Amino acid sequence: MNSILFVEDDCDIAQHLIEFLSGEGFTVTHCMGQTEALRLFNEKSFDCALLDISLPDGSGFSVCSAIRARSDMPVIFLTASGDEGFTVAGLEMGADDYIAKPFRPRELSARIKNAMRKKGGSQLIGCRDIMIDTSKGTVFKNGREIFLSALEYRLLLIFFSNLGVLITRDRLAEELWAASGAFVSDNTLNVYIKRLREKIGDDPKEPKIIKTVRGLGYKAGE
Repeated sequence: MNSILFVEDDCDIAQHLIEFLSGEGFTVTHCMGQTEALRLFNEKSFDCALLDISLPDGSGFSVCSAIRARSDMPVIFLTASGDEGFTVAGLEMGADDYIAKPFRPRELSARIKNAMRKKGGSQLIGCRDIMIDTSKGTVFKNGREIFLSALEYRLLLIFFSNLGVLITRDRLAEELWAASGAFVSDNTLNVYIKRLREKIGDDPKEPKIIKTVRGLGYKAGE
């Protein structure tokens, strides 16, 4: 599970973003200023840093410089300033991305994952509170690992690699057939879908993650 150092002095923004990122499978350590951020960085290991620029006791730029002196982990600036000079300065000192407030949490999550992939870290895809680390073949729900069979994992990977896309039952059966080497009937596919929904906590009566499109197939992530 990937850990994030989150430096933000706005408590409302921090609380909402911590809740969202935790649901995305990240472990978030939050602090409100430069001094505490540098102390945490020196004491713990992180996979990414989210830094506000204007801090009560300093600047996110200073934190970024300290991180870059010892680590190549992704650094993303979050700031209310849309000034081009700030953007250029942040990128020139080694930041991987720069996002102006207000921002959409899902977009931020996608940018974090993209920055981690570029750095060669874990490859993460997910939806709601379910996250797949494709580099390790592991699945997490609300940050806790859950265990799927090989075919259940394959099925979930198909859905999460095609979020918002209609996937026909025939395609799913063919994918599972190719993975298992055994013919997958309609009844067998129904069983796999049911078991997968149970394990990821997707209520069969009102599914939020894997939705049935009657007579056609399934969609995930809408």
